[in-house]
Amino acid sequence: MKLNIKDRFNKELPADSVLENTRRQVSKACFSYVKPKKPGNPSLIHVSPEMLAELGINGSASSKEFLNIFSGATVLPGTRPYAMCYGGHQFGNWAGQLGDGRAINLFEVAHEEKHWAVQLKGAGETPYSRTADGLAVLRSSIREYLCSEAMFHLGVPTTRALSLMLSGDEVLRDVMYDGNPAYEKGAIVCRVSPSFLRFGNYEILAARQEEKTLKTLVDYTIKHHFSHLGTPCKEVYLKFFKEVAVKSMEMVIHWQRVGFVHGVMNTDNMSILGLTIDYGPYGWLEDYDHGWTPNTTDRAHKRYRYGTQPDIVLWNLFKLANALYPLIEQAEPLEDILGEYQDEVQIAHLEMMKSKLGLLESDNKDKVLIADLEKVLQLSETDMTIFFRELSAFTSTADGLALVADAFYDPDEIKGAIKEQWVAWFKAYRERLTLEAKSDPERAAAMNLVNPKYVLRNYMAQLAIDDADKGNYDLLDELFQLLKKPYEEQPGKEKWFAKRPDWARDKVGCSMLSCSS
Repeated sequence: MKLNIKDRFNKELPADSVLENTRRQVSKACFSYVKPKKPGNPSLIHVSPEMLAELGINGSASSKEFLNIFSGATVLPGTRPYAMCYGGHQFGNWAGQLGDGRAINLFEVAHEEKHWAVQLKGAGETPYSRTADGLAVLRSSIREYLCSEAMFHLGVPTTRALSLMLSGDEVLRDVMYDGNPAYEKGAIVCRVSPSFLRFGNYEILAARQEEKTLKTLVDYTIKHHFSHLGTPCKEVYLKFFKEVAVKSMEMVIHWQRVGFVHGVMNTDNMSILGLTIDYGPYGWLEDYDHGWTPNTTDRAHKRYRYGTQPDIVLWNLFKLANALYPLIEQAEPLEDILGEYQDEVQIAHLEMMKSKLGLLESDNKDKVLIADLEKVLQLSETDMTIFFRELSAFTSTADGLALVADAFYDPDEIKGAIKEQWVAWFKAYRERLTLEAKSDPERAAAMNLVNPKYVLRNYMAQLAIDDADKGNYDLLDELFQLLKKPYEEQPGKEKWFAKRPDWARDKVGCSMLSCSS
């Protein structure tokens, strides 16, 4: 197997001077060298053909060489694996040093004018593991592997996944943090991204007043990921921050479009490239509830609920601005960019919702139409994905409520005042569509390009996990293939275009999830 190794991060940035793999505070460094833990008996479960091609990997992924390298059993000659140092604000509070506690970067690969960082999640302890073991279990690894690739095919900016393996080891986890730990199958995901840099990489250096290292890291980031902005200087630092803000906004608007809820939008989980990163307790809206969060840790305050995600991005950008301030030494231009985000995200959200409704023309009543829809969607339990997908078939003569009937979890609730509000909304929508130039089939086709038919509902992932625990990976592969074409009808796959079944409503892994992995 030949890989075009082009390491940059661990060659151009300052390394931790301590080489022992012990838990510690790491200062004046962007990373620490560390080798993956050798798995007991690794075996390949699944591999992404698309990512094999992206990395230029030829030959069989089932080879012993592939298995050893991407399970961490073997360190590729000439490479030096490492874990990144970063801090972060977790649930609104500064947590200090965090770092790659269960992720180890293997190397970087250049192929066909693209540059990829290759990382293992669940490959053992690092200096940033704190009290954890650095390992991961099968259930969370399946969720990450499936979701990162599914998000890519949805058109959502995301990190990718190359492979999913069993480590052959047992890992002790307390799934719901309720004092009932149990052993689970250990697993390793190979994650791939142009960069795994997070807001927290810059925050930790600013918090420690390590301005020289901070400048080195920012300059490195601009050189390799934002080179079109020019040579690093104060003006370019501001352009850099502006672009990060725009990319982060675009990412979260895509989340809102498909109904994705990240669940842990801490600053250490915010990619500097505006990519969805760290798939922990995520979920898709089933009931269209702006207050829903998939994270048990967030159950009380719901900081990271669906409806607040654009606001949390702004909060996180504010913390990144604070981290960059020592290099810019002016607050006003940073504040201006944050102010622009607040205006631009409202415009972007409006345009996104209009696209979901098939509205291309401008009308001053669109904000009201959309606000009214979001209100009526929450009057009863209504499936987001099914509603918007079925709405594409709406015509001037259609019975709107009958058209979207499958989206209601309890159709008997659609009566009285609730039914009246639905009828009023469909009347307003029908009138609004008269302003559109596109025919009904053209509008339906456009809507079906932004409203997916298939998403990775939590219960679907859980079914794949349950089968995988028994050694059966057929369903995992079926979902992997299904989610490659989320906007297509895919005859014969309609069973996945359905509301969450009753058995999954309160089942662990299907409703709320913990950060345990």
